[in-house]
Amino acid sequence: MALDKELLGILVCPVCRGEIRSDENRGGILCENCALLFPVKDDIPVMLVEEARKIED
Repeated sequence: MALDKELLGILVCPVCRGEIRSDENRGGILCENCALLFPVKDDIPVMLVEEARKIED
């Protein structure tokens, strides 16, 4: 999962509009504010709330 840094720089969480980051270990894009992990399918971020899963640490 190699996402373009420029793309990551313009993406925001669709819930809180906060910053997101790539999480290689979990295989997706993480919003720490909402504790949501958005999947990446075929190197394309799926930034839909319905597709995200809640992360519990």
